[in-house]
Amino acid sequence: MQGEEQSESELAMRTQNPVADLISVPLQNNTSYEFGPRDRTQNVLNIQPVIPVRLTEDWNLISRTILPIVSTPSLGRGQDRQNGVGDVSASLFLSPNAAAGGWLIWGAGPVLNVPTASDELLGDDQWGAGLAAVALTIQGPIVVGALVNNVWSMEGRDFSRFLLQYFVNYNFPGGWYLSSAPIVTANFEDDHDAWLVPVGGGFGKVHRFGKLPLNLSFQAFYNVEKPQFGADWSTRFQVQFLFPR
Repeated sequence: MQGEEQSESELAMRTQNPVADLISVPLQNNTSYEFGPRDRTQNVLNIQPVIPVRLTEDWNLISRTILPIVSTPSLGRGQDRQNGVGDVSASLFLSPNAAAGGWLIWGAGPVLNVPTASDELLGDDQWGAGLAAVALTIQGPIVVGALVNNVWSMEGRDFSRFLLQYFVNYNFPGGWYLSSAPIVTANFEDDHDAWLVPVGGGFGKVHRFGKLPLNLSFQAFYNVEKPQFGADWSTRFQVQFLFPR
């Protein structure tokens, strides 16, 4: 189906599938409130291009890259707020084309942590590698699934970083939808401050500006479990540029 023939509702459901055959560039802005020892605001803008490549009639390879632009508050008086680039996360998902017609859609592959941080406060300053997987099902207007990965350090200071993003979406006619997609993280090398567990959700809509479809969404989360200096709550606003083909 050609991009211009797809309705806003169809495009909305495709954006909720992390391994869909859809080129997109999400700009996801995450703001954390009461963060750090001085209860200040942290802001992370994630630039997240998603590029699927059809390897064969049966298999797709989907690359998902996250480049964070970070503004984090100072840790104490007399210190400056740190602004810059964080570490890049790059994932590849091998996914069968045939899954798009079944009840289960899945993908799996490697994930890499690239030490691109402009300051030691903004990243791990070392290479890491691990595994990533995603699984979801689409039942009528409902899209439910989860994306999970774990990255282990390859040099220097040990870390084992776990990420789980589960998502539940309910779609309405006209491209509107309700969504809950919190990101649960943990550092298994930290015995005391391992987990960050948010709960919450929000809404979104796919809208066309001329011929260009955009996915706009907003969500808010409260952290029921957090590190000692973690934020109490956060908001996420996303503008996703869509390039159907």
